[in-house]
Amino acid sequence: MRRAVVVGAGPNGLAGAVRLAQAGLEVTVLEAADEIGGGTRSAELLEPGIVHDICSAFHPLGAASPYLRTLGLEQYGLRFLRPEIDAAHPLDDGTAGLFYQSVEKTAAGLGADGRRWRAIFGPVAKRFSTIADDALGPMLRIPRHPLDFAGFAVRSGLPATLLARAFSTPQARALFIGIAAHPFVRLNRIGTAAGGVMLTAAGHVEGWPVAEGGSAAITRALAAKLADLGGRIETGTTVTSRADLDADIVLLDTDPTAAQRILGTEQPSRTARSYRGHRGGPGAFKVDYVVEGEVGWTAPGCDRAGVIHLGGTMEQVVRAENTVLDGRMPDDPFVLIGQQWLADPSRAKGDRKPLWAYAHVPRGYTGDATEAVTAQIERFAPGFSSRIRASRSIGPAELEVENPNYVGGDIGGGRNDLWHLVARPRLSPNPYATGVDGVYLCSSSTPPGGGVHGMCGYRAAEAALRG
Repeated sequence: MRRAVVVGAGPNGLAGAVRLAQAGLEVTVLEAADEIGGGTRSAELLEPGIVHDICSAFHPLGAASPYLRTLGLEQYGLRFLRPEIDAAHPLDDGTAGLFYQSVEKTAAGLGADGRRWRAIFGPVAKRFSTIADDALGPMLRIPRHPLDFAGFAVRSGLPATLLARAFSTPQARALFIGIAAHPFVRLNRIGTAAGGVMLTAAGHVEGWPVAEGGSAAITRALAAKLADLGGRIETGTTVTSRADLDADIVLLDTDPTAAQRILGTEQPSRTARSYRGHRGGPGAFKVDYVVEGEVGWTAPGCDRAGVIHLGGTMEQVVRAENTVLDGRMPDDPFVLIGQQWLADPSRAKGDRKPLWAYAHVPRGYTGDATEAVTAQIERFAPGFSSRIRASRSIGPAELEVENPNYVGGDIGGGRNDLWHLVARPRLSPNPYATGVDGVYLCSSSTPPGGGVHGMCGYRAAEAALRG
C-alpha cells in the first residue's frame, strides 16, 4: 500500500488526509501541537462552561464547501447552526445594514438599494454551487462552468469600493464593504470585491453558521472520518526536515517559509526563492470577553446578528484598512464581533456569554489594541465596558506562537491582493507542487486561500494523486 504523510492537522491538512485515505493510501497526520485543529479550535478560555472559538468562528464556506459537503460529517457530530440575522453593520446614526441568509429578506431591509442588492448578488447565489467549484481553486485554469463563472468574475474583478458605490444608501454600502474587508485588503484596488462577493453569495446560500459546541467540532469530525478510513494522527510531533517524512506522498499544511525550511536544498532554487519571499498579510489582534447580560447595541437588529462589523461608514472602513496596510495602527480599527451564542446557546452559561472580537492591525504589531477594540464596541453599544466580567487579549506575536502558520499575526495565509489571487503562493498552473517529487503544499497559502472549507487540502491531494 502507498503511504502518505500530512504535516499539520488543521482543516486543510485533515481534508487532504481524508482525500488521500479515500484513494486507498495509508495516511498518517503529524501535528506539532498537542491538539489538532490549528485555528479551528475551541476552549473554555476564561470561565468554565463558556466556550470561545480560538480563531475561526463562522463558516459560510465550510457549510458550502464542494468537498466537505460530500463527506457526511454530520455522522461524526458536526451540526451547523444559524442565527436569525447572519451579520450586521451599524452606523453612528443608530441604523444598521442587516444581512440575512435570504436574498429577498436582505433586499427588503435595504430600502432603495434592495433591488440593486438582489440584482448584483442574487444571480451569483443562485448559481453558487457551480461557481464555487471553479472559484475555490487555482485561477490559472479553464473554468468548468465558464458562463456561470463569468458573472462572478465580472463582479469580483472590481474594486470593492466601486461595487459598493453601486448602492445609494450608507447602510448598503457599509454592509458590503464590511464583508469585503474580511480578507485584509486595500478595498479600492482592482479585484478586492472578490472576497466580498464570495462571502455574500455563500451567505445567501448557507448563511454564516457556527458549529454546534465550537469550531473544533469541524476538525473533530474530519479526524473521525479519517479514522474510519484507516488514517491516524500523531500529535506532539514536530517535523524539521524532509528526512522526517518517509512516504510516497507528502502534504504540507504549513506556511511556505516553513515548507522551504523542511525541504531545504531538495527544492529547486527558483521555487525556494518564491517560498522564502512569500508575502504575508496584515495581522489580527484578538480579544475574548465574557459579558453579563446584553451587549447593549444601539442599532436595531445587532442584538440578533451572529457577526457584527464595526468601523462606521464605507469611507471610514476603507481609511482604517489602508492605514493598517501602510503599517500603522489606526485609532478606529475595523473590528469583527462574534455572538455565537445566538445560534448556539450551549456556548453561554446563564446570563454570561462569550463575545469574540478581533481587529485588523499591522503585520507584526507589538502594541496593545485592547482599548481600541473595546472603544469600537462602546461606540455602537454604550455602556459595554460595564458589562465585561472577564477578558483575554492576544496579539500577532502570541498568535504566531499558538499557530506557527500565523506568521506576523497573519491568519489568512498571505496577502489577498489581485496578484496573490492568481499567484498563490507562486505563479504556476499547479500551485500545490513544491518542486520536490511527491511533496505538495496544502495550507491556506495555496488556492483558494483562507477559510475553513478544506479546499486547499482537497486540491493539493488531488494534485498529488494525479502525480
